[in-house]
Amino acid sequence: MERNRLGRTTVEVTQLGFGGGPLGGLFAPLDDETAAEALAAAWEGGIRYYDTSPHYGIGHSERRIGEFLRQQPRDSFTLSTKVGRLLVPQDADGKMDPAGFHVPATHYRVRDFTRDGVRRSVEDSLERMGLDRIDVLYLHDAEEFFDDALRDGYPALAELRSEGVVGAIGAGMYDTAMLTTLVQETDVDVVMQSGRYTLLDHSALDTFLPACEERGVSVIAASIFNSGLLAVPRPSEGAHFDYETATPDVLDRANKIADVCEAHGVTLPQVAMAFPLQHPAVAGIAVGMRSAQEARRNVESFAVQVPAQVWTDLRAAGLIR
Repeated sequence: MERNRLGRTTVEVTQLGFGGGPLGGLFAPLDDETAAEALAAAWEGGIRYYDTSPHYGIGHSERRIGEFLRQQPRDSFTLSTKVGRLLVPQDADGKMDPAGFHVPATHYRVRDFTRDGVRRSVEDSLERMGLDRIDVLYLHDAEEFFDDALRDGYPALAELRSEGVVGAIGAGMYDTAMLTTLVQETDVDVVMQSGRYTLLDHSALDTFLPACEERGVSVIAASIFNSGLLAVPRPSEGAHFDYETATPDVLDRANKIADVCEAHGVTLPQVAMAFPLQHPAVAGIAVGMRSAQEARRNVESFAVQVPAQVWTDLRAAGLIR
């Protein structure tokens, strides 16, 4: 699988990356065996970039990814995780994690973008994963704490990079305006942008992607299926768009895109995976996977060559910019 370098660093990622959110029990419970099978299938398919976070299942995703990657040669894969939430132990008392992950509430989250908080988060993540280093470190979901992340979090990441603790630094967020500020005012290497450069949402083109291109910052596109709508060949009523039920207008647009895809012998998910990589700033995509079947399907979809006429027809129909 083709690899791309992140910014001006020596860190490389495969163009298709493994998104670790589902391994934390996002939306539905997930056992260790199924998680291990998903990771193994992704590896067999050529994926060598794995992304996780303490937030994903209050540590479950990091632990599961670490258990798998410890079995692989350390220089054969790229690992990213995130900072901004410290996990504090508590008595679960029979309760489940209130943040949407189907795991016992054995910890609670404390938002912390201070230098000490960032360093503690890195130490905790390395301990959970049982690995000796992290390749890429992101400030995570900093929208409501952006001033703190810019003032304290970014310098802490830059310090870790200068010390050689991590190879590349950046942020993982939804808000493209804040990400544009981060790209313009700091020396980040990579940004994981969620849901704003997809077949259905091109808002990252306004300021964010041009800023990344100008500054030499790489982008990892996440949430490329917009939480479900683009993950099936033909979305139907009740499909989710950005975690809410898709409106009739959005559903109609998705199906018009599907019409063009089918006319050229490809599917909506295949084209959704290929779309972000048409932009020169995008180094890769990260796709959540919760089973071996999903991992194999994603690898197969990603391998499909989308005919150039698809993009021409979509632009001509006013369906993409």
